[in-house]
Amino acid sequence: MTVAGKSAGGEVRCQHVAAFGTGNPLAERNTLRVVVLTTIMMVVEIIGGMLFNSMALLADGWHMGSHALALGISAFAYVFARRHAHDGRFAFGTWKVEILGGYTSAILLAGVAVLMAWESAMRLMRPVAIQFDAAILVAAVGLAVNLVCAWMLGGAHKHEHHHETHPNHHHSEDLNLRSAYLHVIADASTSVLAIAALLGGKYWGASWLDPVMGMAGSVLVGVWSYGLLRDTSRVLLDAEMNSPVVQEIRDVIAASPWQATINDLHVWRVSGGAYACIVSIATSHAVSAEEVRRALAIHEELRHISVEITPNTKLP
Repeated sequence: MTVAGKSAGGEVRCQHVAAFGTGNPLAERNTLRVVVLTTIMMVVEIIGGMLFNSMALLADGWHMGSHALALGISAFAYVFARRHAHDGRFAFGTWKVEILGGYTSAILLAGVAVLMAWESAMRLMRPVAIQFDAAILVAAVGLAVNLVCAWMLGGAHKHEHHHETHPNHHHSEDLNLRSAYLHVIADASTSVLAIAALLGGKYWGASWLDPVMGMAGSVLVGVWSYGLLRDTSRVLLDAEMNSPVVQEIRDVIAASPWQATINDLHVWRVSGGAYACIVSIATSHAVSAEEVRRALAIHEELRHISVEITPNTKLP
C-alpha cells in the first residue's frame, strides 16, 4: 500500500508501507513448546504441594499455572500476528498484537505476585506439617523444567539479536518474547526459593522459611511485572518521542542545506525495530518531499516516512 497526496500548505509524500508482523518464528515455536512443558509441571507441582503440605511448592505450582496461561497468550499473539500480517485492516501490521500479549502477561504476573503473598501470609499464621523429602524432589524437577524452558526461550532471544547488524539500527527487543522469558525465569527463581525453604525446614527445623520464601518470591515477581507493564504500555501508548531515532531526525533536518525548521514531528513504532514518522518542515529553499525522505532514510529503522513542506517567508 502506498499513500501520497497534497496538503494545503505544501507537498506531502509517503514512503511505501510494508506489512509489519512477527519476525521471530523460532520464538513462536519455542514458546509453544514451553507452554506444554509448563502445563505438565504445573499439574505435578500443585498436586505435590497439596499432598506434601508445602506452601512454597504449592505457590510455585500456582505460579507456574498462571505462567502457563500467560505463555499461552504469548504463543497466541505470535500465531495471530503471523496469520494476519498481510491483513489490510491493520494499517501498520500486527506487531502490536504481540505487545498486547506481553502486556496481558504482565498483568497476570502481577496477579500471581499478590496471590503468592496472600497465601504465604496465611500459611505463616497457620503452619502445617510438611513432607520435606517428597516436596524437595518435586521442586527440583520443577527447577529442571524451568531451566530447560529458559534455555529454549533464551536461544530465541539470541537469534533475535543476531539479525541486528546495521550500524544505524536501534535494536528494540521482542517484548512478547521477553514476557515469556520472564515468566519462566520467575518460575525458576521461585523453584530455587522453594528448594531453599524446604532444605532449611528439613535440616534446621525452620518450617517458617517455607511461607517466607513464598512471600520473597512474590516481591521478586511483582518487580518483574512492573518493569514489563511499564515497557509494554509505553509501546501501546506510542510514547516514543524520547527514542534516539527522534533526535536523529532532528539532526538530519538541522544539518541539511535547506535551512529548514521543524514545525511538527510525530514518531511511533510499527514493529520491534521499525518506526513511522510524520514530519512537517518550513524552508525558503526549493526542496522536494522526496529529497527530505531520502535524507531521513539513511536511518533504516525509519520504514514509513511522511513529509510536509511549507514555505518559510522569513529570510534564511
